[in-house]
Amino acid sequence: MAKNQELTNVEKLRGFPWSIASNAANTIFVQFTFFGSVFVLFLSALGLSKSEVGFLLSLLPFTGVIALFIAPAVERYGYKRVYLTFFGTRDFVAAFLLLTPWVLSNFGQQAALLFVSVIVAAFSLLRSVGMTASFPWIQEYVPNAVRGKYTATNNIFTTITAFVAVMTAGYALRLATGFFGYIFLIGIGVIFGFISVWLASFIPGGAPKERRRTQTAERRDLWQAVGDGDFRRYLVGVGIFTLATVPLASFLPLFMQEQVGLNPGAVVWLQIGSLGGGLIASPLWGWAADRYGSKPVMLMGIFLRITLPLFWMVMPRHSAVSLAVALATFALQGLADIGWGIGSARLLYVNVVPPAQRADYMALYSAWTGVVGGISQLIGGRVLEASQDVTGQFLVFTLDPYLPLFLMGLILPVGGALVLQSIRVESDVTVGEFAGIFLRGNPFLAMTSLVRYHLARDEQATVQVTARLGQAKSPLAVEELLEALCDPRFNVRFEAIQAIAHSAPDERLINALADILNGPEPALSVMAAWALGRLGDERAIKPLRTGLHASYRSVQAHSSRALATLGDHDLIPILLERLAIEGDYGLRVAYASALGRLDAEEATSQILGILRTSREEITRLELAFTLARMLGDEHHFVRLLRQLRADAGTATAQELAALKKKLEKLSPEDSAVVTLLEEGIDAFARDQIARGTAVLSQFLHQLPCNTIKGACPAILDECAHRLAQYGASRPEYVLLTLHALQVCLLG
Repeated sequence: MAKNQELTNVEKLRGFPWSIASNAANTIFVQFTFFGSVFVLFLSALGLSKSEVGFLLSLLPFTGVIALFIAPAVERYGYKRVYLTFFGTRDFVAAFLLLTPWVLSNFGQQAALLFVSVIVAAFSLLRSVGMTASFPWIQEYVPNAVRGKYTATNNIFTTITAFVAVMTAGYALRLATGFFGYIFLIGIGVIFGFISVWLASFIPGGAPKERRRTQTAERRDLWQAVGDGDFRRYLVGVGIFTLATVPLASFLPLFMQEQVGLNPGAVVWLQIGSLGGGLIASPLWGWAADRYGSKPVMLMGIFLRITLPLFWMVMPRHSAVSLAVALATFALQGLADIGWGIGSARLLYVNVVPPAQRADYMALYSAWTGVVGGISQLIGGRVLEASQDVTGQFLVFTLDPYLPLFLMGLILPVGGALVLQSIRVESDVTVGEFAGIFLRGNPFLAMTSLVRYHLARDEQATVQVTARLGQAKSPLAVEELLEALCDPRFNVRFEAIQAIAHSAPDERLINALADILNGPEPALSVMAAWALGRLGDERAIKPLRTGLHASYRSVQAHSSRALATLGDHDLIPILLERLAIEGDYGLRVAYASALGRLDAEEATSQILGILRTSREEITRLELAFTLARMLGDEHHFVRLLRQLRADAGTATAQELAALKKKLEKLSPEDSAVVTLLEEGIDAFARDQIARGTAVLSQFLHQLPCNTIKGACPAILDECAHRLAQYGASRPEYVLLTLHALQVCLLG
């Protein structure tokens, strides 16, 4: 590939396995040498004080400041070449740690401290040069669209590798005596460090760049990075978070050994909890970062991290359950740290650092994090030395020399979160919205359905899991439901519309249904209209109003029904006008049903007219129900319908008997009406439906309706005439009569 030729996404994706494998091998190097609990315990075993340990640990990040001065040269020489050269040399220098016990035994503790300091300083310098190349190289070969997914996948493999490394380290330190266990682990780590560099040689990109700028121009670009407000806020926020967490993380192994009472092997094994939490959370955090943005994931990680010092302060000491509680707390730490890591890294690479100026930006980032990281280690060691005499108990909190570090970890991250929150990022959801996503609906069903959706192998499986996405009623499923709406398989699209109808309202889903409503497929447009009404969200009114003017009558009908479901009372004049002139029977029924849903009493006579001429039984029942709904108590109508279907005579007789008691109380002098009612009750009770219907018609003609208001008089009058005309052949009139009498007289 030419020096300045841009990598294609295909080339980038081909490099992912090599990158992940290299990082996994480097994880073993990290755990066994300078960055795991093994190294801190090794320094403690050498007899170093906490301030001396803090000094040595500070050398690792401090040298990052060199990035400011070497970034242009690294870019010209080539990120990949620099990384491989200096990381390989780094591993060679780390091998000299194997001589530390010999130096200690022959020249004493101060000589050993000096020897280790020189090794750490040289290692740190070489590592910092390599990291100066690593950051922009990673930004180059990882596409932004899958950065969260890549980070999560990388974390999964490195975490699994770290599991094995930590288990090995724990057993080695438990079985070995003296320094042998530490030396054995460091030797294994160095070997895997070289393997990591070899694997990285297969990663694409990182080619040398031609020098096209003068030194003055380079400085101007550097000042441009300094002047970037979002970049400054990012550095400040990361710096505050580093001061809060790095010293605590570095000295936590000593806290577990000295205060909690765990042996060195158990202390190393605590990382299993952290790794387990990270392993479980990595896919979720990575997926969430790509879908919902970097900031909410990062800030959620910070907020979880804030809770950890509280758990450490109440942790049982020298107890049989200490190890179990510590493992659980470390698992929470792993979950929080991986959220912070994925979110902050993605924010840096995708939103904060412009790709064209990545060399200058990343140089500043490396230098800043190095300085802050080094200072934090020095502060941690000094603070522990100064607080050696702290002891006591406050409520449930145990006070010990580590209390100042815990307070830093409790307070400072809040400030860091406030600074990072102010970074301007487009399309990110807020932390509150992000947390709410996991609290609404059924997140467990949603997450399992998401996995099954992407693993579905055929149409039937996809249709079934799409239905589950709707049942979850969770915002987590929105993207997949939108994707299902665009599936080339008709049945999947059809099922997606139904699933959306049963899900929680979402603006993007409503807009997608609106597009389908106005689309060229009437079968789906009809379903979209129904779904928009089913969602019950006022935002659906506007597209449904458009659906009233669709070229397909079925779409017009369903749009009117859906608008009525949404309670669009402004629609009443439009529907009344259309009902008066519409010649299509199906549309007339739909308009009538919609008007009934909207309690438009002025449409009563028109609806009664449609009912009178309707031929299909189910349509007549719908129209009767429409009129009953206008009167109120629709549940009574439905319950009565079910009773009439089971035993029409008995159910009708019982309803009329209840009416008779009411009439006797209200109008005891009106004996003729009561007598007719008694005759009707007797006829229906004997299952003489035809005679009972005729008597009921006579009863309605004689029933005084002058005190009844609303649509009831017109409905009862129509029922009286139709019962006389049709008799028992139109049972919907009996049903409507009973309901109207119940609501208007007994209600």
